[in-house]
Parts: sequence; C-alpha cells; structure tokens
Amino acid sequence: MEQRLRRATRGRVAALATLGLMLATGFVAGAAPVQAADTNLVVNGGFEDGLANWFVNNGNAADGAQLSATSDAFSGATAAHVTNRATTGSGPMQDLSGKVQAGQAYTLTARIKYANESGPATKQFFATMHYGGGTYTNLVSVTATKGQWAQFSGTFTIPATQSVSTARLFFETPWTSTPSTDPALHLMDFTLDDVSVVGAAPPAPASKTIEVVGKLPGEHNPLIGHKFGADGFGLVHDGRVYMYMTNDTQGYAPNPTTGVSPGINYGDINQITVISSEDLVNWTDHGEIQVAGPNGVAPFTANSWAPGITKKVVNGVEKFFLYYANGGGSSNVITGASPLGPWTSERTSTLIDGRTPGAEAVAWKFDPAPFVDDDGQPYLYFGGGPASTSMPPAERFNNPKNIRSIELGDDMVSTEGTAAVVDAPVAFEAGHVFKRQGKYYFSYSSHFGGNDFGGSQQPLPGYPGGGQIGYMISDGPMSWPKEAYAGVLFPNQSQFFGAGTGGNNHQSVFEFGGKYYFTYHAPTLNKRINGNTTQGYRSPHIQELTFNPDGTIQQVVGTYAGVDQVRDFDPYRVFEAETFGWSKGVATTKVDGGSAQFGGAAPNLVVRDVDNGDWTALSSVDFGDSGARSLTARVRALAAGGQIQVRLDDVNGPVVGTVAVDTPVGQWAEVSAELTGVSGVHDVYFTYTGPAGADLFEIDTWAFQSATVDLPVTVTASTRCVGGTAYVAVQARNDHDAPVGVSMETPYGSRSFAAVAPGANAYQSFTTRAGSVPAGSATVRVTGAIGGQDVTTVRTVQHPAGTCGG
Repeated sequence: MEQRLRRATRGRVAALATLGLMLATGFVAGAAPVQAADTNLVVNGGFEDGLANWFVNNGNAADGAQLSATSDAFSGATAAHVTNRATTGSGPMQDLSGKVQAGQAYTLTARIKYANESGPATKQFFATMHYGGGTYTNLVSVTATKGQWAQFSGTFTIPATQSVSTARLFFETPWTSTPSTDPALHLMDFTLDDVSVVGAAPPAPASKTIEVVGKLPGEHNPLIGHKFGADGFGLVHDGRVYMYMTNDTQGYAPNPTTGVSPGINYGDINQITVISSEDLVNWTDHGEIQVAGPNGVAPFTANSWAPGITKKVVNGVEKFFLYYANGGGSSNVITGASPLGPWTSERTSTLIDGRTPGAEAVAWKFDPAPFVDDDGQPYLYFGGGPASTSMPPAERFNNPKNIRSIELGDDMVSTEGTAAVVDAPVAFEAGHVFKRQGKYYFSYSSHFGGNDFGGSQQPLPGYPGGGQIGYMISDGPMSWPKEAYAGVLFPNQSQFFGAGTGGNNHQSVFEFGGKYYFTYHAPTLNKRINGNTTQGYRSPHIQELTFNPDGTIQQVVGTYAGVDQVRDFDPYRVFEAETFGWSKGVATTKVDGGSAQFGGAAPNLVVRDVDNGDWTALSSVDFGDSGARSLTARVRALAAGGQIQVRLDDVNGPVVGTVAVDTPVGQWAEVSAELTGVSGVHDVYFTYTGPAGADLFEIDTWAFQSATVDLPVTVTASTRCVGGTAYVAVQARNDHDAPVGVSMETPYGSRSFAAVAPGANAYQSFTTRAGSVPAGSATVRVTGAIGGQDVTTVRTVQHPAGTCGG
C-alpha cells in the first residue's frame, strides 16, 4: 500500500518535509488490522441508491469528469460509471471526514472494471485518500484486466500523526502531469461497485457548545457568544441588518477534558453563517448556508470564505447575490430569493479565476466584495496575496498591486471587460467599497511584510503597518491610484483586545438608520474560552464609523462595549428563541419546517443543549406602561421537571414568571405562564432549571402577551393566486367605536394604515414572488385609545399553504 504526496504541479503545494515522516509511519500490509468495531464507513457503496453520497473528485481545479449510474454492475442492480475524465485523479469520491481516525487500521474492498476498446490490456487502479491540501495517499491498488471485474482488497493504517479533519476517498489511475497526451492509457472510462471501508466506528462528534459567557451582559461585542463567525459582511434590508460570515465554528472541536480545540483549518470551511438584527444588539441566529462541497448549493466549489452580498432587481425580480472565496484560487456567487434564501447556483463554474481578464497576475483570486452604484451598475472587488516578483522589492512592499476591480454584468453572475488594478498601499487582502456623499471609499487589510513582499522593507510615511485596515477615497468606482490613499481606518485589533487577538482582519461598512457602521473580527470569544493562547477562531464585531468634515474617516477604536442599541426590542409578537442579546451554555440547530418569524421559506432554528443553569437574554425590551401579562413558548421537552424562569435586568434578578415545561417528552407544544410586575424597559433573562446532567428541552419561539385591554378587531389571512403567483392576503376589520391605526407584518412585506374608520377594513395582498407559499402567519398591530388610554393590540393569524398553476 503506497503512500505519497502529490507533486506541486497537481495544483496544491504541500509541505514536502512531511513526506519522510509519513512514509516512516506508513501502512501495514498483509497483517490483520486492529479494529475497534466492524463498521462499514462507506455509505451507498453498492450504488443501489444511485449516486447518493458520491461525487467526482474536485481536489484540484483541473479535476473533472461525468459520473452516472449504470446497470452494468458487479452485484445488485446499479454501479457507478465515470467518463470524460480530465485528470488521472478524476474519479468517484466519497467524503469520510469525521469517520476515519488517525492510528486506526481499516480494510478496503471494491470492484472495478474498464472496457475501453483502445485501452491497454491491463491497467493499475488506486484507491486514494485526500487529506486536504496537497496530501494524497494511495491506500490499496489493483491491476485489472480489460473487460473483467477486478477486486481491491487490502488493509491500511492511518499514521498517528496524520490530520484527518479532511479525509476524502476516491478511485483513480496512476498520476501523471500530462494525461491528455495518451488518454487511452491514462484517462479511460471505468466502472466502480461494492465499495467498503471497514474498521473502527467513527468517534462521537465533539460538542461545539460554548459553555462560557462569551459576550458579557451589558457589552455589545462580540455580536454573539454561542458560536464563531469571521469576515463579517453587513447587508441592510427591510429594517434589519444581516451579517454573513465565514463559519469558523465548522472546525471547532474542543477537547472534552481541556476545552481547547485544535487550530482552525480553513480547508474544511464550506459553509457561511448568517445572523440578523433590527437593533444591533439582539441578534437572531439563522444557521449556516451549505454553500460548497458535494452537498452544497455550488458543489463545483470546495470552500466558502469571506462572503460579500448585495441585492439587485434583475428582470423585474429582486434577488440577493452572495459572493464567496473558493479557497485562494477563485471566487464564486450563488443567488437567493431573500436574504435567507432559498439559494441556487446560476453558474456551473467559478466566477473569478485564472480565466478572468486582468486577474492573471493576482496570486489569490479571493475575498470578493460586491458594490452596486446608484445608477445600478454593479462592480466586484477581489484579490490579494503575494506581490509579483517582477517588481522591485520596495514596490512589492509599498504598492503590491494585488487587488482588482471589475464590472459585473446586469445578471450579477458574470463579469464584463477587464479587471483594473487597485493600487492600495501595503495591500494584502479583504477589499471593500462603499459610497458616501458622492465619494467612493475602498478599505482593505494590509500585509505583514516578509519575502512575499520584498523582504526587509519599511512602509512609506503614513502607509499602514502590518495587519491594519487602510482606506482610499476616489471619485470613481474603478479608479484607485495610490494617490487616493487616505490613511489607516482601523489599527490591528490586538491593540484593543490584547494578547492572542492579533492576525489579519476583514471588514465591511453599512449604513443603518442614518449612521455608518464598521464590521471587523477578533478572536475575543476564543480568548474568553482559552485565555491568551487562541486557536484562530474569530468573532464578529461592530463599531460606529464617523467622518471628519472633509470626508476622511475618524480612526475606529475597537471596544467590547460596541455600538448603542438603536431601538428597544418589541416583545409583543412571535419571535425566534435563538435571538440573543447574551447567552450561556446553549447551542442552536436547524429543524424541519419554516420560521414562524421569517416565513416558511426561511430556515427554522431552535435553541438546544439547554442544561440546568444555562440562560439566554434579551437587551432593552420595551413592555410599555401597561406591561405584559403572560409569556408563551413553543418547546419540546427532553426530560421531566424542566422550568423556564423569567427574570428582569440580571441573571439573578427577581423571578417575574415561571413556565413549567410539563408537556410530553419528545413532542413540540406551547407552554405559558402569567407574569407579574413586568412593565417599562428591561433586559430579560430566561434562566433554565431542571434535573442535573440532562438536556432539558429545546425552544423554538417566544411571544409575550400585553396586559392592556384589547382593541376589538377581527383579523383574517388567506392565500390567493394572481397570474400564477401566490399572494398572502391580510385583512383587519376595526370593530372599535373610534378610528385605529393598523400595521401588518408578513415575511413577504409590511403595510401600515394611519386611520381605519369604525367598521372599515384594512386590506393588503402581499406577493410572495413564487408559485407556491407554505403555511405561515401574519402579525397585525392595532393602535388606538380606550377611555383616554393609548392601547396597542397585537394579533397573530395563520394562513394556509397555497399552490398556483398546474
């Protein structure tokens, strides 16, 4: 059983020094493996479920093939047939990450056949493991005779020193750098069947739940304390700020004993995390978008780093375009019907790569940041990495010319023309553009020097130091000469958060409520977990951005205090329980169905891993002068005896209500409790109690009920079809003896009516822009006066699902 490292020409440069170590600790052949259990780790190895769990190896940009199901099987009804192979490594692959373990032995079996008329009489095939980067290891080989089934059968031991955070099994022919010179010999079609890898059962997944208080009560940075997120990019839409982030939590696996996780592995990240807020302090967790990888929206990409998002009306339909880095070599885009999806890929290949005109000299074609100008013209900014060695050392350091700008097509998923150089001083990566008062601002992260940037050099006076955020000001979105440089916007975050928080950064700027805000990341949550020795897991932060009279930016100071809450939280509605101002010891997970607050097309998350002593909290909740009379929660009991205590202003504050979670274990149900003394504006803490050592319950939604006298109103909601498009129709009849104001909110839009006369109706039909709509709810808020007292009545009404067309 051979073990080897792919040549760098394969497309990934590996640490060649590790080759001797890997050979020395290599494979045990001919001896029975020591196995912890007799478990087959391959799913659908007989292809009886078609191609489920299988895909074509895409470890390198040049890899490519067509995989199809065939009835020419060794056993059963179906096998996998691979054709049109671009490289010798282009073969069927299955991801075994998280299943195989270093130091364990496994037995591999499979059947393989080739029948190409012009092929050789015999051919060697390999079963190979890709451990990430440039590390490829041949596990078992077989020499097949043309037209006959051959059997892989062998054992292999994964070296104890081998990282298995990425482990992808695939089948290939012997590697050569120029297979196209003799495709009959190197790139023949072949058929695969009955694949198994038997050995130790996969380890139980490490708990990712963060048990410490990572965002301290009263502080507003980091934005969330129950998970990580980096490279935050803010989008404002319909009164909310949505933040899209690299999912640093994906590789987080703390040791159960020490609590310390291995360092972050960027090669594993293929998801984007989304959170949103209407007040910049209480953030709702929307979970992760599976962007890349075999099960991703764009399976032809492997990674999703450094997202950037914008919206634009295309062919009369508002769409959302989420750009991301596919590792360092390319960038791509997926399209959403809303800020929360659903997401689709309009492309079958990457948007930015080596074929992009004007980008040929860019080392890292990543960090895509979109910008749509006031006239509707879209642009994309991307690039970074080592400067060209053709430049003098001082220029490589001070003006590396490694970032580009390019026009996007009207469809937002194509480029137009040639990319232009952004001559940002001391540039490294993370370009971003925004516009203010007719001026264009380009911000970026500066490099740390070294051989990639000319060796021992010094920045010119005023130029950024290492790991700072510099910025430029221009009169045009494509014109960025070095003379446009305006200064340092943000020093390195370690200046503010201390030891363990250094490194490069990534930023965005958004306008919300008439103010500008600056996003950045820092490993502050990681630091609160492990102290000054952090492992690279980053968290999102926001600071207000202020300007001088001449348009230059006042340098940002990073703080745990963060930004002010821009509005009090409204409790009188159904809202997601995974909305946190602060939290301790809980996690979130996706469940089936849509969101009660954001609509049936949006993902639904619940709060999970709730133990005795855990809590979640909301900041500055406005209960009004009359206050709240009760709280209703949608929960799923996991153990008997769980309770939710409602407290004001402190985790140890007075209990104003207790919800007994006494519903049948394992079933979703609504539970309620009366509240006392709840009025005015307060921080609200939900503290959880129950049997020690048990997961108590999961929580889906909260809703507070007002203590005021209700205004008489009749509310209905229905679905209807117009021209093949589904609409949600909401009606509110004023049964009061005086005019009332009516506000309607649905996931598909909102509408307000200033004065609805007694006996009159307020009516609005909201388009879903889709041919069908799932069952959901609408919230109607009615304001008026009873006995001289201002009263607000909130009604939540359900509407059925509807499908239009044939």
